[in-house]
Amino acid sequence: MSRLSEGRISHLAHQIIDRLRAEGLAEFPNNTKMLREAKDALTEFDQEEDRIDQAVRKKIHSLSRPIPPGSPEWEVLYRKYLEEELRKR
Repeated sequence: MSRLSEGRISHLAHQIIDRLRAEGLAEFPNNTKMLREAKDALTEFDQEEDRIDQAVRKKIHSLSRPIPPGSPEWEVLYRKYLEEELRKR
């Protein structure tokens, strides 16, 4: 499940391109192509976040005893396993 809508991804891509151009950090001869590249990168980032979230939840669910979602213990485990997954990737 994507966390960012297509509209939000488009908005962020435009903001990134505009900021890079305004600060003189990059020039884009083909604005359409650059926007598509930025949108693709943001979409991939969003999907990777989803994959990491799913892996962390699966790991918590696979523990020998059930941990209720939203409980303080679940939150601690989620952060711990999230950090582990981020280091792996």
